[in-house]
Amino acid sequence: MKFLFDDAAFSFQALRTAGHAAYAGADLGEVLAACRNIPDGDEEAWCRGWTAVAERLHRVGAEALAAGHRVSARESLLRASNYYRTADFFRVEDRDADLESARLARCSRQTFAQAAQLFDTPVVPLRIPYEDTTLPGYLFLVDDTGRSLPTVIHHGGYDSTLEELYFMAAGGALRRGYHVLAFEGPGQQSVRREQGLVFRPDWEHVVTPVVDHALTRPEVDPERLVLFGTSFGGLLAARATAFEDRFAACVLHNGVYDFYEVPLRGIPPYLGEWVTDGRDDVAGPALAVSMAQSTQARWFVRHGMWVFGAKTPPEALRACAPYNLDTAAAHITCPTLVLDAENDLAFHGEARRVHEALRCAKELMLFTVAEGAGEHCQEGAALRFHQRVFDWLDERLARA
Repeated sequence: MKFLFDDAAFSFQALRTAGHAAYAGADLGEVLAACRNIPDGDEEAWCRGWTAVAERLHRVGAEALAAGHRVSARESLLRASNYYRTADFFRVEDRDADLESARLARCSRQTFAQAAQLFDTPVVPLRIPYEDTTLPGYLFLVDDTGRSLPTVIHHGGYDSTLEELYFMAAGGALRRGYHVLAFEGPGQQSVRREQGLVFRPDWEHVVTPVVDHALTRPEVDPERLVLFGTSFGGLLAARATAFEDRFAACVLHNGVYDFYEVPLRGIPPYLGEWVTDGRDDVAGPALAVSMAQSTQARWFVRHGMWVFGAKTPPEALRACAPYNLDTAAAHITCPTLVLDAENDLAFHGEARRVHEALRCAKELMLFTVAEGAGEHCQEGAALRFHQRVFDWLDERLARA
């Protein structure tokens, strides 16, 4: 689905940002205004355009809050948070040394935290014990009664932020009577920025401490706990449920079986062989050509170097190799919903591979272009996506 840009990466990211309007994370006119003067593929202009809108709304939110207009402040700050995230998206040249990237990420976190204090329902910031440190999270509660309700544990994937998880799942879950515990793990945004922790394939060692922490909360019903993993997080969540048996259900949004095959599909077979065989003397220059020609390839590889702690582009691609469900899928026992998107070109066929490999109670749910939900992770169709997924969860948990 082309949206405002010919450049596929710009088009998808603009749609992603606009789609968060369903839960007050964007306004269509602001999206159109931000994109109007951004040339296709111009990453610096992208950052400038979105930063300008984010900073304007940040000021609007601060002024509204000072004047006692809580709803106006909350809505402005939520949109500012999403736009700061969007402004930072393509700044992947050297994130560890990029002070502007750090500032944008910090502003996105801060504006969301300010907005969360103004929600009509309780939002509890969390520091979840993990090995010798903690992981950041939010517990979004349906109400302040303390009653035990079904709870979704949600994490993102390759590039989503903790704050964005509210727009992706929590907004729809709260309306339907689900608490949501959202968190970031190693390799993900603030954990990578502030603690230097990179992704790990044995994701059950990340999820299990989160479950332990969730079950200390009286609001969490231990019999109705759901794991929800988004994008690359769909693979991570599947891996976790293979070794963590306290979930009543799992949602893979979307299903991903083998993450290494994703970048290999986008490059010539001979180049994939060079990368796999460690022939970096020829793979490195060839990848540099691909990255120069494609915004998406450039972003994927550079971001991968950051989240996996790789020093070169070939190393970043090889770092994807351990992330698959070869030894895990058959061990998943909880009922699992695998989402698929008709126009998900990067992950085409992955959801069906996951579904076929599962031996538990399972369902494959296809979202189509005709219903406006055919893009990766149903971006731009949050209401349709939430309707189908949470109706499935309602019925599954009721039967359980």
